[in-house]
Amino acid sequence: MLVLGLDSAGRGASAALLRGGALVAARDAAADRGQAEILLPMIAAVLKDGGTDPMGLDLIATTTGPGSFTGLRIAIATARGLALAAGVPATGVSRLAAVAARFPPGHREGRGLLVALDTRRDDFFLQLFTATAQDPYLAGAETAARILPEIPLLVAGDAAPRLAAALPGRDIVVASGFDFPCAAEAARLAAAACARGETAIPPRPFYLRAPDTTLPRRAPS
Repeated sequence: MLVLGLDSAGRGASAALLRGGALVAARDAAADRGQAEILLPMIAAVLKDGGTDPMGLDLIATTTGPGSFTGLRIAIATARGLALAAGVPATGVSRLAAVAARFPPGHREGRGLLVALDTRRDDFFLQLFTATAQDPYLAGAETAARILPEIPLLVAGDAAPRLAAALPGRDIVVASGFDFPCAAEAARLAAAACARGETAIPPRPFYLRAPDTTLPRRAPS
């Protein structure tokens, strides 16, 4: 199975191509904005590096959030458009789950895995992975300290150092390489779901916070 993975929900964008579960090609770039201009050339380069084109793909996977409102919608729209053009399924993967996929239970040193993602505010997108994954949530440091169980934690994600600093006295190890792209993990998770016989559901945005919008003022009558 040839799977293209995409991610632009964080500070940048990434694309990865997997064949039979093995990474064939990958590109990533850091950027606070402008993912729309970055992602399409990146996809073209990854497909070229892998010796294929969109018509050769079997599945397209993208992270669906939580993350940047505009960024995650860019990858989702791109995945859906490419899938439609190539006649292949597209599916979505939680960005929190994609980060967690880097740290399977055997690599957590007996610690619970806490994924902490940057909200570009004072709070965090959080999800705790122990024997089972708890539901994701949005919380500030004080709320997280109250909610999190008193267990040793491995904290991963682009907000991991900031969260660890905000939880003094906790038994916390910050995962190295905490700020990494998620495209390859999205592709692996989607391929594994497909192998289990799960139906690929078209990707939709996953928000833990409503987008900041302001309604236009009504013109005086």
